[in-house]
This record gives sequence, C-alpha cells and structure tokens, in this order.
Amino acid sequence: MTEAVILKLGGSVITDKSGECAIDHTRLHKIAGQLATRRAPALVLVHGAGSCGHPEARRYRINDGLTGENVPGIYQTHAAVSRLNAAVVDALRGAGVEAIGIHPFDMALAEDGRLASFETRHIAEMTEHGIVPVLHGDVVMDRLRGSCIVSGDQLVTRLAASLGSRRVGLATDVAGVLQNGSVIPRIDRSVAETLDVGGSANTDVTGGMRGKIAELLALADAGIESHIFHVSMIGRFLDGAEHGGTTITGRGIP
Repeated sequence: MTEAVILKLGGSVITDKSGECAIDHTRLHKIAGQLATRRAPALVLVHGAGSCGHPEARRYRINDGLTGENVPGIYQTHAAVSRLNAAVVDALRGAGVEAIGIHPFDMALAEDGRLASFETRHIAEMTEHGIVPVLHGDVVMDRLRGSCIVSGDQLVTRLAASLGSRRVGLATDVAGVLQNGSVIPRIDRSVAETLDVGGSANTDVTGGMRGKIAELLALADAGIESHIFHVSMIGRFLDGAEHGGTTITGRGIP
C-alpha cells in the first residue's frame, strides 16, 4: 500500500471568515494548480469549513446537542460545508486532479464530540487508484449529544492514524504557530504548556489554533509528526523541503 500524504487546507485559507460562505475561488484555483504539478503518490485532502458552516453551526448551537428547535441546523450546516467541498473539488478537477468529495456526515458517528466510528478503508482504496479524496469539517450525529461538529483537524488525526501516514501538513493563513510575532519551529507537550495561543477570530466553533495543537499533539503521541505552515509553502511541503513553519512532535523525538 502506498503511504498517503495528509494535507489540510485551513478554512481561513479558502474562505473569507468574516463573511458568510464567501469562497475564495482565486486562492482555490492557485492551490489546485500547485497540487496538480506536485502530486504526491497518494494524497488525501481535508479542508476546514471557514465561513461555510461555522456561522450556521453557531446560529443553531449544533455543538450543544439536538433539541426540537435546532434540528433544521443539521441540514443548514451540512449544506453549507458541502457547497464549499464542491467548490474545492471543482477547482481540483479543473486543474486535472482526479478529486472526489467525501462527506463525514455520511460515514461518521461521534460520541460526546469525538469520533466513535469513521470508515477509512475505501479512502485507502481510492488513493491506490490515483483518486484524491477530499474531506471536510462537518456536522455528524452524536450518540450522546444528538449532533456535534467534527473539525477538519480531528479528521486529519484519525486519517493519519488509520492510513498509517507519516506525512501530515496543515496549510494556514499564517507562517506557523506564532508567539510574540515569531514562528515557533517545534512544539511538543512541554513547549505547548508554555504557549499563550488563542482560538480563531470571527466564527470558528472548533477551537482555532489551540484546537489544532491539541489534535496534533495526540497524533505526535502516536509517533506521527505534523507540520503547520503558510499556504504558499504547500509545494515545499509536498517536495519534502523546508517550509519555515512549525513541526508538532512527541516527547523524545529529536
């Protein structure tokens, strides 16, 4: 089996998070061009929701669980993130990438906000045939709450562990994890305890940078390093070159 590269596009990279489902088609087409010319042998793409999904999730209080009043929010939130997913897939296919959208709502079940079941065997099979699965943060059903939001970052960690990937990258609108305006080159749990990192501004309901680091530290505990870098460095990440961002690593990994 070919080892898959997991690449996540932050929601703030491909949408204007101060608007509502304002998709940055220009940025999407530029990213698609990069991926078309620097194809990994097996690539799985995940993207955040940005302004397509976060406003709906907040409006209907999806993460608080289902009541009789907010059930319509399931459709509204999923429809919004699906529109963004379709735009990402269209941009990739327009650049010659054999991409197909995959919706977590259709294939995942959570328990108290965490993935309890998530089928990935078909995703592995797709990559073996040169297909690029494109997943996204989504609303899913939850055995305790009724519903919850599963972030793209949570999907990244599950996919990397399930597919046995050793290359995980998160492309963001900043150069890496910043402290006092400077990029922190490496973060492990001891470094993370000293950081003053907040969540994303505007409408992010998934924890922002703090949530990212928490997810990736769990991945590092399993021996899988990950990288956070500026979106302009996608090509360098895929080439295995220095990207100038942050590496999330486990204790004892040099």
